[in-house]
Amino acid sequence: MAQHNSAVEQDLDVVIVGAGFAGLTAARELTRRGLAVRLVEARDRIGGRTWLDHRLGRDLEIGGTWVHWTQPYIWAELKRYGIGTVASPEPQRAFWWADGGRREGDPGALLDVIGRHNGEFTKESRTYFPEPFRPLATDAFKGIDQISVQDRIREQFPAGDARDILESFWTLNFNGPLEDAALTQALRWVALTNGDWAVNFEACATYKIQGGTAALAEAILEDSRAAVDYGLTVAGMTDDGGSVTLRSADGRTISARAAIVTVPLPVLGTIDFQPPLPPVKTEAAKRGQVSSGVKVWIRLRGEHAPFVALGKADWPLNFFQVEYTLDGDTIVVGFGPDATRIDASDAAAVQEQLARLVPGVDVLDVATHDWVADPLAGETWPMHRTGFLGNHLAAMQSGHGNVLFAGSDIANGWGGFIDGAIESGMEAAQAAASLLGPRSAARPAAREPVPQNPALR
Repeated sequence: MAQHNSAVEQDLDVVIVGAGFAGLTAARELTRRGLAVRLVEARDRIGGRTWLDHRLGRDLEIGGTWVHWTQPYIWAELKRYGIGTVASPEPQRAFWWADGGRREGDPGALLDVIGRHNGEFTKESRTYFPEPFRPLATDAFKGIDQISVQDRIREQFPAGDARDILESFWTLNFNGPLEDAALTQALRWVALTNGDWAVNFEACATYKIQGGTAALAEAILEDSRAAVDYGLTVAGMTDDGGSVTLRSADGRTISARAAIVTVPLPVLGTIDFQPPLPPVKTEAAKRGQVSSGVKVWIRLRGEHAPFVALGKADWPLNFFQVEYTLDGDTIVVGFGPDATRIDASDAAAVQEQLARLVPGVDVLDVATHDWVADPLAGETWPMHRTGFLGNHLAAMQSGHGNVLFAGSDIANGWGGFIDGAIESGMEAAQAAASLLGPRSAARPAAREPVPQNPALR
């Protein structure tokens, strides 16, 4: 695996921590402005919490997956690089839990059940977020910023099927428990699709990137021509006012005029910043996000008609949908809200959960990654806790001297999605360019070839 060790004599303008979509986008935008940029990445691959890997006999998205035309930043990137989308199969059967037992029917029946109540639950989304890509544009949201999704559902809906189904649906969306899941996050999501919860649901789990998330990540990296240091875990950062120096866990150093940090909130707290981060940032990193769940791919014996299945909110796995057929078998994706409650690498444990809803299934193999236990993630897709929007978002987006921040955790728009990461990366690049000013003609930007990393091939 090729690596480049940079130092201050290489005259870097910006060093970017993390080669996920936020970091890759920031690198491209800055190199286009003629600035000298270096990406550092602790993993042996790009993509961050997106990860296209070969499992169960085919390429599967182990992390982030779905995109939609209501997500303007990623849609523009797909058009820029001529990359299309592939739809998940249309479900022909639906299974869900109601009245203390399993129900089976047409997928439209399940959507109708969800929709009757979800429309009521989210009807005020545009009231609180009239400009959803500027969530702090008005103070309307402050009256609900401390309210959890669970509290609002239980306030609006009496005990019974409506409450159970809504809690399971939003547990799926948050990929974590709802006791501290921000109502503002749920309403922002729906506001981003003009208040239409059904379009929002479509945006969450219908259209995948042709060639996988890796196709887009590699296109952005190639376009940027920024070099990458792989296997470099940042342990500390020192800003002396004139430059920022990164110190890796193994003692390497890299210096640049400015830095952009794109790591998830739980990872931010592991970096020793000098000067120290202000308390509001350290508090946000310590609290982290709600997302503490699991995603698992499941290979079933035989071909099954495409189905969707929604269980109870407190089940270890509460949602499943068919994605592929392969060599006479069926590949299903499943989600659960708490990674500690199931070993998703255990086929028998996964079989037990799926069989609660879908009869006659035989799990042959499973594939997963524990993002919550991953020291470079600490969470799945980021979903805000109560109070984060009003107390932490603006502070997390602000710079710290010559250190700037980006990532889906702190996006204005589609936080929790690739779109939010791209948006945030663009904004951080603009801030860095403004901070540094135009590059002197006497100091042309380095345009090094991208290292050939076998892990990307």
